[in-house]
Amino acid sequence: MTTTNYRRPIPPAERQALSRRICLPWICLPWICLPWICLPWICLRFLATGDSYRTIACSYRVGVSTVARIVTQVTKVIWDALVPEFMPVPTTEDWRSIAEGFHRRWAFPNCLGSIDGKHIVIRAPDNSGSLFYNYKGTYSIVLLAVVDLEYCFRVVDVGSYGRTSDGGVLANSNFGQKLLDGTLGLPPDALLPGTDHMR
Repeated sequence: MTTTNYRRPIPPAERQALSRRICLPWICLPWICLPWICLPWICLRFLATGDSYRTIACSYRVGVSTVARIVTQVTKVIWDALVPEFMPVPTTEDWRSIAEGFHRRWAFPNCLGSIDGKHIVIRAPDNSGSLFYNYKGTYSIVLLAVVDLEYCFRVVDVGSYGRTSDGGVLANSNFGQKLLDGTLGLPPDALLPGTDHMR
């Protein structure tokens, strides 16, 4: 471990303790930086305020690229830690209970969820051409979501280009591909109430 004018190494014991608690990958930070426990705060400040990386970098006395790396890695860690608990992949039994709930509450038999897309307006990225330019005349990325009868998100796909149609966003999403492949774990086809055969 070499100490330079630009950074100080993290002692092995501290690195091991941090990796057990937070599971954050190691990032080279300037030696004047705040303690490692501040990494989530830098990320949360960006998420809560929408400040630019430059503003946050000046506030914490770190480089802009360091803030960018912290935000990217901490948000990935947060996503990986929370998704299994708060947005688990629906099982066949989950899909079946969602369908029963839609039938009971909204009188929609065999409905497994409501799906829609939302354009999130962004500033056009450099050299992106018309990839993000949408029919509304703005630049955007698309959030595709499937919700259950209680408006809880069950499937989320973020990041499609704004110019892509709704059908294209669905077809290109992981959810859409699994839906077409038949690997979503959906329950078998069922009769509609009051019918005795399927077409």
